[in-house]
Amino acid sequence: MSQTVKIDFVSDVACPWCAVGLASLEKAIANIGSDVKVDLHFHPFELNPHMPVGGQDVAEHLHGKYGYSPEQLEKNQVRIFASGAAVGFAFHPKGRKRVYNTFNAHRLLQWAGTISDDADAQHRLKKELLATYFTLAVSLDEHKNLLDAVERARLDPERAKQILATDEFAEQVRTAENFYATAGISAVPAVIFNDKYLVEGAQSVERFEGALKHYAKGE
Repeated sequence: MSQTVKIDFVSDVACPWCAVGLASLEKAIANIGSDVKVDLHFHPFELNPHMPVGGQDVAEHLHGKYGYSPEQLEKNQVRIFASGAAVGFAFHPKGRKRVYNTFNAHRLLQWAGTISDDADAQHRLKKELLATYFTLAVSLDEHKNLLDAVERARLDPERAKQILATDEFAEQVRTAENFYATAGISAVPAVIFNDKYLVEGAQSVERFEGALKHYAKGE
């Protein structure tokens, strides 16, 4: 009988290593196959919660936040692109141009996680939102782009439009963010297995496979 492993994936839609980490985890799950069942949930983390509408130029942002020089930015982008390609995630060849506020994206993900008759809804939407920002390299500010992601995820765009027009799910997002911040999560991706074991960062497929097998045994 296959064992079930609960996975809580804490991440931000604007985090490139979260995109790589999710793709790596997905490969690990696929490689293990039916030996381990996975109960996967996504939770919000905002890298830039105070980012205004319109966002900020990515080079300007990363220089201001981390002190990156143009050479460091280019080197980092090459590394990210290569890591993504290794696990099947495609970044836009010219990279992202701006950093955006992701709160609305997280509200939609919170909604998707409540759709009881579609267990994979949140996962599909997460993938499409990551693709919106990193593969298509379009704005996360524009509701049209968020709604396009909802449609590609085969979810209800009219319901999503209602959510975006209000502050629905805002409280739930903030509550979840506060919970994980209080638990000590300060960087993403953060992957929690069976409510107890934390694996930080975009790990290799092999590392995630090992974790899945290990925690499936209840260890």
